[in-house]
Amino acid sequence: MIHVAIVDGQGGGVGKALVESLRRGLGSEVRITALGTNSAATSAMLKAGADEGATGENAITVNVARADIVMGAVGVLSADSMLGEITAAMTVAIGRSAARKVLIPLNRCNLEVAGVKDMPFSAYIDEAVAMVKASLGG
Repeated sequence: MIHVAIVDGQGGGVGKALVESLRRGLGSEVRITALGTNSAATSAMLKAGADEGATGENAITVNVARADIVMGAVGVLSADSMLGEITAAMTVAIGRSAARKVLIPLNRCNLEVAGVKDMPFSAYIDEAVAMVKASLGG
């Protein structure tokens, strides 16, 4: 079983969409850990079907090192993004994690990814889940 850690902040909308889509597409083939920068984000991901959840900087820095795949918006790699919720320690931990990173290219937080085609949010979610499925060989 593959272990996916999803990092999200603010209201947890990106994380919630990822959890729901992973559950629909992979069911119990994945263990999902919801890692929120705040309790609202963690709660949204748990309600969407994550197996476990934790909140805050320490929870994120510890758990991304234990995951096979880390998912979230591209902003999780930029200190002070998500209205300041992503700390430098979080970005270092995510970047140093041996986990594969599958990130949603939301052009917010003054981050724009060149070469990324403009698609609806739901298409990015579907593409991210397809990448996780490919990791499982399916």
